[in-house]
Amino acid sequence: MDRLKNPLRIVGVKKPAYASAGSRFYPVILTVMTVVVILSNIAATKGVQLGWFITDGGFFLFPLAYICGDITTEVYGFKAARKGILVGFVMSFLAVVCFEIVILLPGFTDDWSVQHDAAMEMVLGPVWQIVVAGLLGFLGGQLTNSFIMVRGKARNYEKRLIARLMSSTGVGEIVDTVIFCSIAASVIGIQTFQDFVKYTVFGAGWKIIAQYAVIPITTQVIKYIKQHEPSYEDAQAISA
Repeated sequence: MDRLKNPLRIVGVKKPAYASAGSRFYPVILTVMTVVVILSNIAATKGVQLGWFITDGGFFLFPLAYICGDITTEVYGFKAARKGILVGFVMSFLAVVCFEIVILLPGFTDDWSVQHDAAMEMVLGPVWQIVVAGLLGFLGGQLTNSFIMVRGKARNYEKRLIARLMSSTGVGEIVDTVIFCSIAASVIGIQTFQDFVKYTVFGAGWKIIAQYAVIPITTQVIKYIKQHEPSYEDAQAISA
């Protein structure tokens, strides 16, 4: 438990540099990650068939949440990343509560309104199950991702950024996808074990490939933020 609270505790005396979470870029990244998680949970209620591959409507969007998580962990540290994960968790839960309240409110009785309300309930009604899957997957995957990132940085400091991005992404996305698909598969209509395997393998593979593909962009964003966060430069000076 102590390692989860402070993954750097057993590494050594020298600590890697991290910027203050009160800096200007952190709330922007946090906001993007939270919105992406909420939108992904809504989009994931639709099953998608792409030839042999089976996935859900949120497949193209969710990797962005992990990119935000990577940037947050690398620049601001594990504590700031946990805060971002918690905010995304709580806001997603709040979104589901709001959807449930809207569905339960009495609507108009004309034919169009009745059909509209039925369609809304069909789309947003199962979202709470998707959110449970998404929250547990997001929680497990992001914590794993962030843990690996900070441990790698504790060993290599500013070096081998690409290596820790790739390793943390691979493991984190697999953990996330297995948890999510195990809960969400039945909600989007997946009934056979074969389809479940396709759903899980494609989900993990796509997320990893998507994040690997944008690693050059991710590293440049991280570099830019580090150079423009005064508190990061201060932390580097102290840790040097």
